[in-house]
Amino acid sequence: MTMTTAADNPVWLAKTQELCSILLELPEFQLIRASVERFAADPNLREQLTELNEKGNSLQQRQQFGVPLDDDEVAQFETLRDGFLDNPVARQFLDAQESMRRFQMVVGEHVAKTFELGRIPTADDFPEDCGEGCGCDSEEA
Repeated sequence: MTMTTAADNPVWLAKTQELCSILLELPEFQLIRASVERFAADPNLREQLTELNEKGNSLQQRQQFGVPLDDDEVAQFETLRDGFLDNPVARQFLDAQESMRRFQMVVGEHVAKTFELGRIPTADDFPEDCGEGCGCDSEEA
């Protein structure tokens, strides 16, 4: 006997599409998409982010391997980062990315908890304070 997956089950697929439709209608989701689209339309900002990520990754790798970082290199990275973050479109894009991550995490947590419990989870099924970065917003309370 084989298990039916969501991809094989038209009811599951329809309900997943219904959830996606609901997400698309949320004003928060529309703001997120608008921020992403504004950022994507600016090739200079995209290039700045690529450069920032490359320099940040390089510094991080070197630090992990015990290679001392030059103060000038760190200062250059910080200047690049600060310049990027000073741009409101860039800042909104980063905020939008975080919001998307939280949306995905909350949906995933609820689906996982449903499998775990065998029922629709309630607020009581989630810890009040999961710790920093869990996405439950407890750190903002």
